[in-house]
Amino acid sequence: MTALAPPLVEDVEAEATPRGGVRVLVERARRVFPGSGVVLDGVDLDVAAGAFVALLGPSGCGKSTLLRLVAGLDQADGGAVRLVPEDGAERPRIAYVFQDAHLLPWRDVLDNAALPLELAGVPKDERRNAARAALGQVGLGDAAARYPAELSGGMKMRVSLARALVTRPNILLLDEPFAALDELTRQRLDDQLRALWLDLGMTVLFVTHSNAEAAYLAERCLVLSRRPARILLDTPIDLPRERAASLRSDPRFARALGPLQEALQAGEAQS
Repeated sequence: MTALAPPLVEDVEAEATPRGGVRVLVERARRVFPGSGVVLDGVDLDVAAGAFVALLGPSGCGKSTLLRLVAGLDQADGGAVRLVPEDGAERPRIAYVFQDAHLLPWRDVLDNAALPLELAGVPKDERRNAARAALGQVGLGDAAARYPAELSGGMKMRVSLARALVTRPNILLLDEPFAALDELTRQRLDDQLRALWLDLGMTVLFVTHSNAEAAYLAERCLVLSRRPARILLDTPIDLPRERAASLRSDPRFARALGPLQEALQAGEAQS
């Protein structure tokens, strides 16, 4: 499923590849769930506009909760979350991609990708043109007339990604979008996502359980502790900006993984 802020009609008429992201400011964020206790307690985070940041941590530690607070899908019980668009717009254009693609089985790929614009009242021809462009960006330009039952798991996730991109977001939030896929498909989609980020310049926050995926994709990685979540590690990833599959066997990649693995083990060891 892809959740997003309703796009303005003029967003659809903008250039196909807008630059500029959103600065994310999380200040002393606290979130408490009845029956589950404190999930986040005083989390601070400052993400520069246009950055690619990965969030790691033990299962259930609060990564998805933090992502939902940034998206505005949930409200903090204390502290503040602010999004500041680099382009000076009054509000950011937010897209959120979940682990399950949640495509509508009775709609073809084109109409699934165009759905956010349809819900926003964008005229049919405009939204379909925008959807075709977004599908082209994820390599599915020739699959527009197919239905979800005819797609592989990787193709379904690419449709979900196109559905997010169709609104031309300046911040993209992804909650383990490739976790259910086989490793080869996952790596291919990682390559595609990073290429899109380099091309579009949007801010990306990416939740994953894989330290290898985090290091390969991101420019900066955060490792959270068990509940109540706090940041155990906040580290830049010192790898080339242009990355290819061969990087995964490069000694520099192994060095980047070391601190992440150590922090994850420390987080798992906490009671």
